[in-house]
Amino acid sequence: MNGDQSPAPARPGEHPLEVRELRVPVQGGQLAVSHWPGDTAHGADDAEPVVALHGITANGRVFDALARRLPDRHLYAPDLRGRAGSRRLPGPYGLGAHVRDLIALLDHLGRTGPRRVVLLGHSMGAFTAALAAAHHPERFRRVLLVDGGLGITAPPGDIDAQLDAVIGPAMRRLDMTFPDRDAYRAFFAAHPALAAHWGEDVRGYVDRDLVGEPPAMRSSCVKAAIREDGADVLGNPDITAAAHRIDVPAELLWAERGLLDEPQGLYDEHRVAGSPVPARPVPDTNHYSILLADHATRALARAVRT
Repeated sequence: MNGDQSPAPARPGEHPLEVRELRVPVQGGQLAVSHWPGDTAHGADDAEPVVALHGITANGRVFDALARRLPDRHLYAPDLRGRAGSRRLPGPYGLGAHVRDLIALLDHLGRTGPRRVVLLGHSMGAFTAALAAAHHPERFRRVLLVDGGLGITAPPGDIDAQLDAVIGPAMRRLDMTFPDRDAYRAFFAAHPALAAHWGEDVRGYVDRDLVGEPPAMRSSCVKAAIREDGADVLGNPDITAAAHRIDVPAELLWAERGLLDEPQGLYDEHRVAGSPVPARPVPDTNHYSILLADHATRALARAVRT
């Protein structure tokens, strides 16, 4: 375990943020995992830990805001293979590889007995969570799918065209370079879905993603990993149907607005009508703010404790 990173200040009513880093042996190297240890005084050592899986071009620090709401839990969030601290892990990529890395993390934590974990996944991470729960139900107490995990209709075209249509700027930034850290932060601060929520929590996630040296800094995401993972989410029937095979308590929480804060989100009442797990909206959220807005992180924390 590496030394603690600098804690971000707590907002009123929130738990002070302490984040550590684990290195977990997996196939091909070590998986980087952010660990928020919670508080023993709040019972963190006695409650089921939470493992959180991020979206397709994100990293584990995207869960900083949620960690503030969970002083009673240990929260672990890996940088998935091909991103941030895990960017040097080799392929093959794909959601099956992420599930294998997740199981390696659980084994590393000693979670092989009755004290199973709560598994939470956002966006692509929700599809990974559904796949993991479908194949390894004995490892999870509860599964929370956050604006993902339920199959979506793939747009026409090859995988690059599909990813550009679905995630837009998140995909295009992988080919961009930035002169310095401030320029990269400014790129995110201007994002229509993030601008209203810019602060320490988003900055920690953004800074973790940036690699290289000025004047040619860039995202840590390995484009081959993004393409392979995206192809799984958009076209692998085992993955798009995984939510129908979850045999542990599960819930889908979806955002009303989309990746660019547009009115149409990934899901709506019509699209979740056939959901195999209970589904409910988190009002006044977009695809990203569902992990950032105060009322949204409170809703997610309540769902974790259900």
